[in-house]
Amino acid sequence: MSQTALYLDHAATTPLLPAARDALLEGFALWANPSSPHAAGRKARAALEDARAAIKAALGWQGEVIFTSGASEALALAMSRCVQPVAAVSAVEHEAVLRHAPEAMRLPVDARGLVDPARCALAGLVAVQQVNNETGVIQPLGAIAAAVKSAGGLLLADAAQGVGKLELPQADLIALSAHKFGGPIGVGALLVRDWAFLRPTGGQERGYRGGTENLPGVMAMVAALQAGRDWLDQAAQLRARLESEILSAGGEVVAEDAPRLATIGAYRMPGKSANAQLIRFDGQGIAVSAGSACSSGSLRISHVLEAMGTEGANEVIRVSIGRETTADDVDRFLTAWKDVAGR
Repeated sequence: MSQTALYLDHAATTPLLPAARDALLEGFALWANPSSPHAAGRKARAALEDARAAIKAALGWQGEVIFTSGASEALALAMSRCVQPVAAVSAVEHEAVLRHAPEAMRLPVDARGLVDPARCALAGLVAVQQVNNETGVIQPLGAIAAAVKSAGGLLLADAAQGVGKLELPQADLIALSAHKFGGPIGVGALLVRDWAFLRPTGGQERGYRGGTENLPGVMAMVAALQAGRDWLDQAAQLRARLESEILSAGGEVVAEDAPRLATIGAYRMPGKSANAQLIRFDGQGIAVSAGSACSSGSLRISHVLEAMGTEGANEVIRVSIGRETTADDVDRFLTAWKDVAGR
């Protein structure tokens, strides 16, 4: 008899919240194009602008909001349309950043995965993530933003993992994706402190992004953001228990002493490859990952762990906790971990 599935890969995507599902259905009823001049179009436009204002209010953002299909598009838009050229990106950025900056300087990280703010005093666009999607390490973006500003540069922050869990980072451009915090797949936003930072190209979203806006997705994203963060204390307690037991069982916690998001952890099982672990866990109905969801199907070692100089990088898996995760879920995973480690 197969076991009930246990999902511990919330950093890849997390389930759609009921409130977001309700908002999505409400949005589908507003089927007109928000750019159409007739009454139905104006009604859809009003709902879209209400959602834009609600996003700003939920995030405490005083700048502008460009709706996109997700964080990857938001990052591409920022890096290709910024009035300043890309000067540097951190060595542990998501592939969605790295692919748009093949020639840019790579800002190194230390063994904890942290960028030195002093290295960020650069003119041009500097991209440093808020939270690493593989390790959960939180970058010191306050100090980094100050360094970038001192040199006349602009800071782009990939906040896909942090939005909905942390306060918004200090940055000039911020990318987010709804499906990371309980909204639907296929919608996100680029937050822009000032329109003057980007070159418009025509189309929708004040001329900064072409394509009919995804009104149902935007409304669902707002509902997910408004769901609150009261579950994060429990998540921190669950991860603390998880890591204590993993360490006791001979495992290792990547970047253990770095500031980390409560919902993401990277763990090494010495002597067992990550691929072998994933097969074993999957056979027990447990979903975890190795690296980011965009690259976990490949056999290459994570560029994030390589940049950190992590020993046994090919033996590291990621476990990420969600709103629905319980103490029983953590205990079940720990039982499976000890079983795999003992084989």
